[in-house]
Amino acid sequence: MTMHRRRFLQAAGAAVIPARPRTAAAQAYPTRAITFIVPFPPGAATDVCARIVADHMSRTLGAQLIIQNVSGAGGTVGSARAMRAEADGYTILMGQMGTHAASVALYPNLPYRPAEDFEAVGQVAAFPLLIAARKDFPANDLKEFIAYLKANDAKINQGHAGVGSIFFTTCLMLNSILGIKPTMVPFAGGAPAMNALVGGQVDFMCGDILTGASQYADGKIKIYALAAPARNAAIPQVPTTAEAGLPAWTVAGWNAIFAPKGTPQGIVDALADALDKALDDEATRNRLFVLGCDIPGKPQRGPAALSALVKSEIARWSPIIKAAGVVVN
Repeated sequence: MTMHRRRFLQAAGAAVIPARPRTAAAQAYPTRAITFIVPFPPGAATDVCARIVADHMSRTLGAQLIIQNVSGAGGTVGSARAMRAEADGYTILMGQMGTHAASVALYPNLPYRPAEDFEAVGQVAAFPLLIAARKDFPANDLKEFIAYLKANDAKINQGHAGVGSIFFTTCLMLNSILGIKPTMVPFAGGAPAMNALVGGQVDFMCGDILTGASQYADGKIKIYALAAPARNAAIPQVPTTAEAGLPAWTVAGWNAIFAPKGTPQGIVDALADALDKALDDEATRNRLFVLGCDIPGKPQRGPAALSALVKSEIARWSPIIKAAGVVVN
């Protein structure tokens, strides 16, 4: 029997077996634990947010969401694994701006299409970025910081969480605005990059509030400005970039849940409903608020809103990255 004939007979045999309706599969969901891929190391902002919402979603769904950290290549390794997983609702992904927007321009050989190869479930949180420096950096405010960078950029080291990460892309944007070219030093995630800043191994970074606020509170780093329209309750004494004189650098990161393409709509709806309940839960909201997160309002939640966000973010970041001439093969 040839291989072609064998495949034909397998397909023909499958055709006469009554298929289990997709709606029935969705109604029975979930019957076992769900793997929740986080494409960054433990301790990173994406990881922390995933663990917070997973805790409440597990109770709503009646099945445990097990975090699986699969880091590498700016989050694209874990994202690709999630994309290739069985579309049955038992593997989901915590994606973010880097994996599902900046990656399109950064990686010519990106193994997935962010807007086409996933089912959007919903946005989890947004969080402002900030400009942080080692605690002994010779600048007292953002104005002095910018002047120092422009005069010394050739000998300045800038840490980031890997090419394609939010830390990397937002720093590309900052460097472009300021017209500087510091040496960019990659680390395997936001937490290791922040540890390097605390240890004085790098001079500054564009971090997120989740990674930087506690270090700032302990006096281990300086934060010059927050790239948000308004000050944040987690670090109320830090001015916004508009207040400090750099309004062009106003940018926020975001993270969101995705499922493999072809996941039944009923399952996507169940996941979206569980996420919505988590974001309405007072204890969960407080855990996110303490970290400095902005929780999406009802109009910004759910699959349709997330799909629109991904497309708009790809359109926003692609020209910025292409103008910087950064490509990862």
